[in-house]
Amino acid sequence: MAQGRGSAMFSMMLVCFLVLQSEMVHAATTYTVGDARGWTFNVVGWPRGKHFRAGDTLVFKYNPQAHNVVAVNNVGYNTCKTPRGAKVFKSGRDQIKLVKGQNYFLCSFVGHCQAGMKIAVNAV
Repeated sequence: MAQGRGSAMFSMMLVCFLVLQSEMVHAATTYTVGDARGWTFNVVGWPRGKHFRAGDTLVFKYNPQAHNVVAVNNVGYNTCKTPRGAKVFKSGRDQIKLVKGQNYFLCSFVGHCQAGMKIAVNAV
């Protein structure tokens, strides 16, 4: 009977470990910014209601002759100004992995950011 209890205890511990492990594992999600409309004007509210995690990928789809994507900091986001040395994406189909914390993006074409072509995404 002692061996039966040991097996039951081991099985219980294994089940607990697997449950904890499965909660810690997160498959990265890919999001298309702006959904079907893509990266365009008035997309500033697109992140609302979505739950992002570090490692998720944002896909920015747009016409590269008319727009771009710039990864900026909080100041750049709030002022619609591109900081020196900011990473500029211009393929029209950019894929950017989110880092933990706030991630800010905008279009640096004149007037586009001011027209709501910017997003702030918080990844946990």
